[in-house]
Amino acid sequence: MSIRKNQLEANKLQKRLRRNVGKAIADYNMVEEGDRIMVCLSGGKDSYAMLDILMNLQASAPIKFDLVAVNLDQKQPGFPEHVLPAYLDELGIEYHILEKDTYSIVTSKVPEGKTYCSLCSRLRRGTLYGFAEQIGCSKVALGHHRDDIVETLFLNMFYQSKLKAMPPKLLSDDKKNIVIRPLAYCRESDLVALAELKQFPIIPCNLCGSQDGLQRNVVKEMLVQWERQYPGRVESIFSALKNISPSQLADTDLFDFETLQIEREQIDLSSEIKAINL
Repeated sequence: MSIRKNQLEANKLQKRLRRNVGKAIADYNMVEEGDRIMVCLSGGKDSYAMLDILMNLQASAPIKFDLVAVNLDQKQPGFPEHVLPAYLDELGIEYHILEKDTYSIVTSKVPEGKTYCSLCSRLRRGTLYGFAEQIGCSKVALGHHRDDIVETLFLNMFYQSKLKAMPPKLLSDDKKNIVIRPLAYCRESDLVALAELKQFPIIPCNLCGSQDGLQRNVVKEMLVQWERQYPGRVESIFSALKNISPSQLADTDLFDFETLQIEREQIDLSSEIKAINL
């Protein structure tokens, strides 16, 4: 009975994730006929899940699109170079392993005590975006999920004084790549459960994972506490990102406050005044 229950839960999990990814793809027109999608694979649970779900959808989708898995080997000490090629060979998918020593650049440029994430992310994106164009990919898929998006919203508010997050679909600054986030509707807890179910060969990031006091960790813990105390709060915050009222904010570039005018019908009161006088 327990085995059957576990199997039912596993089926529900996979259907839920597939449904969420399918809805995100449909809502933002992420995948189109003939697309060649570069799936950025880091070795973490999220990117493994993204590839797994996209391959599943590819098999039954009404349109044809290709997937290319790409990993950037950043030359971190101790990185297990054999893990991803072995996994991808077993899947039988086209893949590329890029080698670029961004590790040395990051550790030499970032002062001691500062976090590596920002510079590391920029270097990684630049390399991957350029390679996408080189191999003829029309979309670049990143593994950010719903919780990442909400965390980024608060990070930008708390530390950058900006009201912005991660969009599910984005045109890169140089206009040469369209970035998609198929996991935008997926909860991190579901992705953790899928990784355990599928036994993905997780490769931890040792570059920044050992750094204490990361701002994202602080925000993540805040959201975990909120969710524990008020279940559904993170989902509500994410839904708010899709339900914006510019006139109820304060950005003068987003809404024209300066020329607001009242609109009233002119009412002829002469007859009412005449009747009162009589």
